[in-house]
Amino acid sequence: MGIQIGCLSLDIGQSELVIHNMELFTQHNGLVASMDRAAVDTDQIIPKQFLKRIERTGFGQFLFFDWRFNEDGSDNPEFELNQPEVAGASVLLARRNFGCGSSREHAVWSLADYGIKVVIAPSFADIFYNNCFKNSVLPIKLDEDTVEQLFQRASQHEGYKLTIDLEQQTVTDEHGLQLAFEVNESHKHKLLNGLDDIALTLEQEDQISAFEAERL
Repeated sequence: MGIQIGCLSLDIGQSELVIHNMELFTQHNGLVASMDRAAVDTDQIIPKQFLKRIERTGFGQFLFFDWRFNEDGSDNPEFELNQPEVAGASVLLARRNFGCGSSREHAVWSLADYGIKVVIAPSFADIFYNNCFKNSVLPIKLDEDTVEQLFQRASQHEGYKLTIDLEQQTVTDEHGLQLAFEVNESHKHKLLNGLDDIALTLEQEDQISAFEAERL
């Protein structure tokens, strides 16, 4: 068994398995974009006509396509992410049940490719939530009152930024805010170490190799 974590490829017999190389997530400071919408579904995050690509990259240009663009292809000036004051935002603030709908992992791919590192909402669809941790995006669940407070702060402070510390599990801003959030230890370990599910398994390479040798 050959393993390389960097390019992350694994040779097993005659086959080669290529593993997604995730970015490490420890701490992030980013501009906040507010999306005051509940139940944003995956078909709006990445419409179905763009699911034909087989790569994980290149989906950012299609993120929220039906909302971001007019029928003639021009930018929709009313859409939240098209506002000049949030250009380059990497923290997305949303309402409850974000990522509902179909289970397409492309929804997270498009967010990540666009540059979104953190999504904060009161709740997430389960499959979307788990897909985030497989793609270096941190979904943070905060109660509705706290999320409302963040919406208010974002509207009061132009260029509003948040700092997210995954190790300490805190969300802070430049105006005295400090919040704590919960995250599963397994999910946290993946993001802190840049591990997808396969790379996580390969942390047990010695045991896997020993089992294979004994079986043969």
